[in-house]
Amino acid sequence: MPNYSDSSKVYIGGADQTGQVMTSVEAAEYLKMHVKTVCRLAKEGKIPAKKVGSEWRFMRSVLDSWLSEALV
Repeated sequence: MPNYSDSSKVYIGGADQTGQVMTSVEAAEYLKMHVKTVCRLAKEGKIPAKKVGSEWRFMRSVLDSWLSEALV
């Protein structure tokens, strides 16, 4: 059984939502933005993301940090 309290590891699909990897559609819903805007910002390097093949991936915890820094 994984130890979800260990914040040094990412558990995809686990109970801990901080390590959740999201698609561009999921990230857009989470950020309340249009998916094309999210992809454009990722391509421009203005939002933290990683391209996997032809798809963008976003980590919820990284987006949370990015938002808190951007809003200050």
